[in-house]
Amino acid sequence: MSVKVYERILDLFEAEGINTIFGIPDPNFVHLFHLAEERGWNVVAPHHEESAGFMAEAVSRMTGKAAVCIGTLGPGIANLAGAIMCAKVENSPVIFLGGQRARITEQRVRRGRIQFVQQSALVEASVKYSASIEYADQTDEIIREGLRKALSGTPGPVYIEYPSHVIQEELDVPPALPPKAYRLVGQTAGQAQIDEAVRLIGAAKQPILLVGHGVHTTRAGASVKELADLLACPVIQTSGGTSFIEGLEDRTFPYGFSTAAVDAVVTSDLCLAIGTELGEPVHFGRGRHWVANEANRSWIYIEQDPAAIGVNRSIDVPLVGDLRAIVPQLVDALKDSPRTASPELAAWIKEDAAQLAELAETAPSGMSPVHPARLIVEATKDFPSDGIMVRDGGATTIFGWTYSQAKPHDVLWNQNFGHLGTGLPYAVGAGVADGGKRPMMLITGDSSFQFHIAELETAARLNLPLVCVVAVDYAWGLEVGVYKRTYGQGSLETGVHWSSDTRLDKVAEGFGCYGEYVDRDEDIAPAIKRAYASGKPGVIHVAVDPKANSEEMPSYDEFRTWYAEGQQ
Repeated sequence: MSVKVYERILDLFEAEGINTIFGIPDPNFVHLFHLAEERGWNVVAPHHEESAGFMAEAVSRMTGKAAVCIGTLGPGIANLAGAIMCAKVENSPVIFLGGQRARITEQRVRRGRIQFVQQSALVEASVKYSASIEYADQTDEIIREGLRKALSGTPGPVYIEYPSHVIQEELDVPPALPPKAYRLVGQTAGQAQIDEAVRLIGAAKQPILLVGHGVHTTRAGASVKELADLLACPVIQTSGGTSFIEGLEDRTFPYGFSTAAVDAVVTSDLCLAIGTELGEPVHFGRGRHWVANEANRSWIYIEQDPAAIGVNRSIDVPLVGDLRAIVPQLVDALKDSPRTASPELAAWIKEDAAQLAELAETAPSGMSPVHPARLIVEATKDFPSDGIMVRDGGATTIFGWTYSQAKPHDVLWNQNFGHLGTGLPYAVGAGVADGGKRPMMLITGDSSFQFHIAELETAARLNLPLVCVVAVDYAWGLEVGVYKRTYGQGSLETGVHWSSDTRLDKVAEGFGCYGEYVDRDEDIAPAIKRAYASGKPGVIHVAVDPKANSEEMPSYDEFRTWYAEGQQ
């Protein structure tokens, strides 16, 4: 069949089940955007290319597939650079497409060229693959190689550009191939390794599952639930794997921030790690809480990248491949020999529930401005498990780890890179992926919220069921705390405070959203309810106590054992 290059690009993505695109169209892209909308794609143009990249990353996390983002030549790609780097560190398979001037323009010995820079060199250190479609008949091989690289091994972003003269050239090509016809799909582990894993599981007295970010971004929760039931064991969340798998909410404990999690880790004699890099936030699986029983603990590690095995710690049984294929392998191998839960599991469930209830009870109340711990309790106590929770900010996220009363099945935040400002774009992307069906809540700090505040208009345009609860202390609260710990109380706090006249609820109203100002505990939950009832995206401006926000972050000593300030 005869098609234009831009048509073929859409065909190739559709073969992968991709139907959403983010970016700001320019002359290089108007034909592609127009055709995508004609075909029924979700076509979203935000207000900044970096936001577009974050939105695409959120779609990837919500669908378990690669996602697509576009940036125009020159400044568009420059604006995308932060999102590209973020996708690399967050292990997100996003295909970034970039326009470029015609090669004749690039090769001219001239100065003063408009919107021109050597783009590949700008981003190649932040992607798994970088290529240019120099000739129309390279389209299939380069797009497929990009998808192959993005989704193989440790997932990550790729960058593909094409000179402007290529995009409308004609191709005579057959129908696009399905994924399994050109790349490895559903890689399973070897039977010998599965058998050894089953033997270790059968011999263990106190096994645990260590569940990371990858379990949720591959949408593998249902099969992991089956595995957890067969093991009859606790589920330990990494700081990146904070979504709760349906049916496992009561026995899922956050690593390091739950006494039940610490007890379960310390006493475990087998750890089955899934969807995690075993990085700093879990002390590489060998420091701090893991030390006490190290000699008696075996490790099974499901990992897609063979080069990752043994890097951060030694592994007894590596199961290399796609966890979406390997977890069902284990389930099938264990289905006739389910374990009986140890007495400790019931005790840990009770202990964790009591800890959460105590936190809700003891979070300081009756303050105006509001204590940030109480903000988290009031904002999350009625949030449904089928809702989508998005986190952003420094101090606000730390309070959220400890005090959140919600156990949603989808939680998005930028854990690995720590990039502030991702919250609102993530929420928009998640809402697009979900079709606006489920309630969404963004809990964020005021400074991080303002990075991409213009995307409130995007949320309003798309009519997303999103409420943004913003903790407002008119400061970079986490950094204020660093100043105080470094120089003492009363020291000069340079560059971390801003105008206390800013009203984010009023800004929201200007973007066509619902806005409300709150400075008392008892008004937070009713304000959130009114925001959802308004039928518009909402922003609840919650005035929080700046002193508490910078000095009373919970479990901060634990956080410092892996955060850059305390872990080198």
